[in-house]
Amino acid sequence: MILKESKGAKRNNGGPQPIARWTFDKDLKDQIGNIHGKALGEAKINDGALDLDGKSAYVMTSPINRNMKAKTLEAWVKLNNLDQRGGAAMSIQSNDGKTFDAIVFGEREPKRWMAGSEGYSRTQSFGGEEENTAKDEFTHIAIVYKADGHITAYRNGKPYGKTYKSGSVDFSSGNYQVLFGMRHGTKAGNNLMLSGKIDRAQLYDKALTAEEIALSSSGNFVSEAELVARLRPEQKMVRERWKTEIARIDKELGKMKKRKVYAVRPSKAPVTHLLVRGSPFELGDEVSAGGVDAVTGSISSNFGLKPDAPDAERRKKLATWISAPDNPLFARVIVNRLWHYHFGKGLVQTTNDLGFNGGTPSHPKLLDWLAAELKERKWSLKAMHKIICDSATYRQSSQENPEALKKDSDNLLLWKRSISRLEAELIRDSVLTVSGQLNKKMGGPGYRDFKMYNHKGSWVYDATDPEGAEFNRRSIYRTWARGNVHPLLAPLDCPDPSASAPVRSITTTPLGALSMMNTSFVLRMSRKFSDRLKAEAGNDIKAQVKRGFELAFMREPKEEEKKLIEDFVKKNGLTALCRVLLNSNEFIYLN
Repeated sequence: MILKESKGAKRNNGGPQPIARWTFDKDLKDQIGNIHGKALGEAKINDGALDLDGKSAYVMTSPINRNMKAKTLEAWVKLNNLDQRGGAAMSIQSNDGKTFDAIVFGEREPKRWMAGSEGYSRTQSFGGEEENTAKDEFTHIAIVYKADGHITAYRNGKPYGKTYKSGSVDFSSGNYQVLFGMRHGTKAGNNLMLSGKIDRAQLYDKALTAEEIALSSSGNFVSEAELVARLRPEQKMVRERWKTEIARIDKELGKMKKRKVYAVRPSKAPVTHLLVRGSPFELGDEVSAGGVDAVTGSISSNFGLKPDAPDAERRKKLATWISAPDNPLFARVIVNRLWHYHFGKGLVQTTNDLGFNGGTPSHPKLLDWLAAELKERKWSLKAMHKIICDSATYRQSSQENPEALKKDSDNLLLWKRSISRLEAELIRDSVLTVSGQLNKKMGGPGYRDFKMYNHKGSWVYDATDPEGAEFNRRSIYRTWARGNVHPLLAPLDCPDPSASAPVRSITTTPLGALSMMNTSFVLRMSRKFSDRLKAEAGNDIKAQVKRGFELAFMREPKEEEKKLIEDFVKKNGLTALCRVLLNSNEFIYLN
């Protein structure tokens, strides 16, 4: 339809698709993607073309977010005079302007086109004819760069001179851009500038063939504005949605390209030697990688490897040795750790040491049975979790038994569920939950509750108590700083991330109690808890107390508690009660 209405005007008839197109009809925008241009100096749009004065006028685009080696530069150019020397119609250059490929006019040979490059490193004469019509009409010029270094020029769709082979250059994503009207660089001047007009220009991320060049140069094209004008309203809405999505993805890709990825650079594993009297300067016999002889059974500690065996083979042999069916330790260690994580202590309490220096099993036969069951169930940890959690031992209550208490006060024989305090992070999360302030957003960057600054050459991390929803996420999203001591979490035995340990320390100290009573976080959450109770239970004290117990303890207050608590609220206020609830053993301990 558009072609018919153009009444014979030349149009693009199915030629190759560029990655960027600048029509210069109204602005400097890329009609295909987002490689938009910016006018510098006296560059301006006149009568649907880019007008360049040959002095200060040029256009620079935003960086291009894709790698490029093979490429084609294409422009329709009209020159103000044929005697100018060195200006470029179109260039592709590194962001600093030091590396470039360009469509240059008259620099080394008067009135002839050439492929410009830094220090002429990829520049040779095409041997084409002198230009004689570009002053009177727009002339199509294209230069094709193949990945193997072959460079070919075309004028009005036909080969211009001869092809030559030079080097090639890789332009990496985000580190290069396009120029119009200037050969290269970041500042106008000297003989870099082109005097003339550019009707339109196109950039391809491939080397076009002669047929594709001829097809592209054969006529005009249907501009984006013309196509958009023919869209129905609903089609325009769909187009805008996709443009927004493309812009969002391009922005995300731009961020990803700036990130650094740390990886291991594989190297040959060194040969290990016995050290004579422990001295690293006196090397003894070579030693091959192997297992531990102390592990009994039919499993051999000899891996059968040479002393200079590759690291991959050593790792594979070690994994095979550890997981061998005849290895008596592997399954026992795993199930003991599973038991430890479910009950707070393992069947062997020294989870990191099941050897002679470690503890003895409280239930030896149970440990053996669980290890055998793990093998029987094809090493399925999910199946083992189910077995443990379905057991009567796991599901029993923490109710005291006086007779059992006399015989086993430490509950080593698991006659009840042991009372345990919530971990520091869970206490914080629970406080946020009952106060209605927990931000349940998942994933993404963590939050910071510290400020950092440099003091006399060392970084210092000071704890802060920032307010806002972004800081009320679960503690798993907290950014750790090894030098930062948190005023609430540290006294509640939150572990130091700089060291690992099989079991968390659990202490009961005045500092821990004071942190739960007086830190700004707890005081603020007590007020938020109070506001929530007023919003959900109204102004009735009895209803407020009931709702507070439901949120904090998951039960209603007992009769003997009601009168005492209601009097407390009347005398000290609802916020004080909320503070008491958050500090109660019933809230902090699992019972």
